[in-house]
Amino acid sequence: MQRLCPDVPLPRYALPGDAGADVVATVEVTLLPGERAVLPTGLAVAVPDGFAAFVHPRSGLAARAGMALVNAPGTVDSGYRGEVKVIVVNHDPVHPLRLRRGERIAQLVFQRVERARFVEVAELPSSARGRGGHGSTGGAAALGRPDRPHRAEES
Repeated sequence: MQRLCPDVPLPRYALPGDAGADVVATVEVTLLPGERAVLPTGLAVAVPDGFAAFVHPRSGLAARAGMALVNAPGTVDSGYRGEVKVIVVNHDPVHPLRLRRGERIAQLVFQRVERARFVEVAELPSSARGRGGHGSTGGAAALGRPDRPHRAEES
């Protein structure tokens, strides 16, 4: 890992057993409701081949402040050597979101990844689910919402 800002802490796991290591913002920003920004972390990483680092949101910021990551999880490929940046959005409908320099904004999760071999076939093998899409396995999504008409592409 390369520290691009000398005073930025390296990612760290808050508690034993945590899957994600916290990363911080290197800038201060205020986001109005619905506004988004790309925040630098001051870090670059060389992920080994066969692995990727995934940028995940922090649940506390989501619950308390309405902050989310636009492309969660973001993917840091093994060949990327640039600064890790986090795309955040303020989902709070009323209040601005203020983030301070040094505030934990996301977490990095490192995972082994497989490379697929793509083979075109005329027909896929059958499965128990078949072509069932969103809500096809039950739960509230299968019930639909009375205030929203059912659309053909949801079937």
